[in-house]
Amino acid sequence: MCRLFFSLCLIFSGFTSVFAQGVTQYVNPFMGTTTLWTPEELGFVPKPGERQWGAETFPGAALPNAMVQLTPVTAYRSGSGYQYEDSVIYGFAHTSKGHWNLLHLPILPITTEGNPTPNDYRSTYSHEREEAHPGYYRVFLDRYNVNVELTTTLRCGYHRYTFREGDHKGILIDIARSNNQPRRWELRRAMENNAIEGFQDGEGRIYFYGEFSEDIESVTQEGGSPGFSQRGRNFNRPVGMVKLKNPNCSKTLELKIGFSFVSIENAKDNLRAELAGKSFEQVRKDADKIWEDILGHIKVEGGTEADKKMLYSTLYRTFLFPHLRTDVNGESAIEMGEPQKLGFNYYTNPSFWDTYRNKLILLGMITPEVANDIIRSCIVRGEQRGGYMPTFFHGDHASTFVAGSWLRGIRGFDLKRAYALMLKSATVPGRGGRPYLDEYLERGWISEKDTVNVPTGDEYKGAVTKTVEFAYDDYATALVARELGNKKNEKLLLKHSQNYKNLFDPSTGFWRGKVLRNGKGVWIEDFRPNYPYYQYQYREADAWNSLFFAPHDPMGMVALYPSKKAVEQKLDSLFTQPNGGYPAFNCTGYLGLYCHGNQPGHSIPFTYYFVDKQEKAQHVLNTLMHKYYGMGKEGLAYAGMDDAGEMSSWFVLNAIGIYTYSPADPEYIVTVPLFDKVHFTLGNGKSFDIVKEGSGEKIKSITVGGQPLKGWFVKHEDLAEGKELKIKVESR
Repeated sequence: MCRLFFSLCLIFSGFTSVFAQGVTQYVNPFMGTTTLWTPEELGFVPKPGERQWGAETFPGAALPNAMVQLTPVTAYRSGSGYQYEDSVIYGFAHTSKGHWNLLHLPILPITTEGNPTPNDYRSTYSHEREEAHPGYYRVFLDRYNVNVELTTTLRCGYHRYTFREGDHKGILIDIARSNNQPRRWELRRAMENNAIEGFQDGEGRIYFYGEFSEDIESVTQEGGSPGFSQRGRNFNRPVGMVKLKNPNCSKTLELKIGFSFVSIENAKDNLRAELAGKSFEQVRKDADKIWEDILGHIKVEGGTEADKKMLYSTLYRTFLFPHLRTDVNGESAIEMGEPQKLGFNYYTNPSFWDTYRNKLILLGMITPEVANDIIRSCIVRGEQRGGYMPTFFHGDHASTFVAGSWLRGIRGFDLKRAYALMLKSATVPGRGGRPYLDEYLERGWISEKDTVNVPTGDEYKGAVTKTVEFAYDDYATALVARELGNKKNEKLLLKHSQNYKNLFDPSTGFWRGKVLRNGKGVWIEDFRPNYPYYQYQYREADAWNSLFFAPHDPMGMVALYPSKKAVEQKLDSLFTQPNGGYPAFNCTGYLGLYCHGNQPGHSIPFTYYFVDKQEKAQHVLNTLMHKYYGMGKEGLAYAGMDDAGEMSSWFVLNAIGIYTYSPADPEYIVTVPLFDKVHFTLGNGKSFDIVKEGSGEKIKSITVGGQPLKGWFVKHEDLAEGKELKIKVESR
């Protein structure tokens, strides 16, 4: 079904046939936009009609790490704003990520003939008249008989609407609506006869300045009270109506619109710098070239067409986030204080809990200048927020990103400044730092709330997950201490990095929560290893999917068990026994008890390597790559949420044969690639090849630069020197 759908996209896409002759032809931006519905796919029986989380990706036009993501909105308060199963479009928003936020400034072309009102304006559409490609999106709006085409630059959106002959066209701007439910906004006609300007709040105030290809008669707000909504709710909210002087004089209407998080004037400057004098065709051609250059860093030979399509579709997802927040004049909209000229591109905070595992390292391998600036942005943000490295959602994984980037040669940031923030995060409890750090430092583990019968969706401390992840972050910080010659703190942090052992329960073979009773730690009695929690003991996981997390000390982790055989048997049970069937919106896509639909367990399959069963790991990896991506009846679903590119990057790295098992370390665990040859060009221009010889799942031998590799890990420096990685495989 996936192949059929993608073929239909190629048939309907004139753009694809003209421009996408390189690797971008393999990218399907619809990948990840559907969700899973059946018990077999989800791992539990959903409530009738209840939608679970999908990958929450968007199909709209965007450039790598851009300020603007121009994408259709089929549902508000959804992950990305677009859900493939929906049949209506409310507008085309200019920001999206996939975390139930953003969707700034939705705009919809309308006609008088379509009879829109402030409370009824959405249009039906069909996938047969919809297509997407990196940097380009098109759809036909049935209600208004208008063909919508979208493309983008870094800071601007470019709309092209083609109406029926003679229809009275106009523009509806949903100024009071986004996923963040804005409380303040402003929309007005600008000084120029064909321009609008204003702002909208919602995860930052975004300013805009847009120019139409025709003059404007008026700009009004209709259907509500201008300026405010009540507590951000969606009742009695106005919409903006842009009326044209000559609404039926031509079939085509274009809108070029610039954005800024600093000012309207900057939005106007961004528009002038990026779109002045450019045609729609030129901008979309430029967008395709930018994506071709980025995605072309990885070239493959062999493998199936389906594997190539999934490789480049997932690689594309790696570069959509974080988002740029610096204008063409160098001013950056930092979160606290006045805009500043920082001397580098300022980016939003990465989704550290998700993407530290793989995506941020992969991004740095191909675009080191972006990784540099993301870290520099984190340093600025941390110094403004009490001296701690920024965190995201859960844990403290900026340390892993910093260490892993520096040790791979990305050194355009001040390591001492970064280290000061990292060290404080690891050793000084305080607001803005690691939660429950005082407990962690005092005992080497974090206690959980002493209670029973916890509902799966309740918020508690996530004590087990935090303990083992803090231990790994301590290891990452120790690597930086070593680089800076800070031996005292290196020793201290390496000692703390062993804290992952403190919540291992040898009687069950699981990492298990403890509660404090009379000042002593006692194992949680209400212990159900296959019960998924949102944040009780484990963060978005159960005990099975919290196994074997010590990327810095895999052999020490294995040694906690009676034997390697015991670990192998535990892994065999994980991947073969049925799960408990508990409904949890953030735990979907099971292989046995293993949940691939969320990040906590994504390194577990590699544990087989450390008990001398690499071929079993590869069997699991192959199963996941071929059956847990491109799922569902349309062949467009992931096993779970993409989380800003983590799920996608997991596929990319395993597909090419090198995975970031310990992202803080400048090395990769070697796997069996899906392709006979991979040519990887790093962002500094150096390149290396990964060559597979033979077929099967068992690695027979590995050489680097013609020399046998000791163990399973290849060093980044060897690859960066251009040494060929050759993997000989055989059937079991």
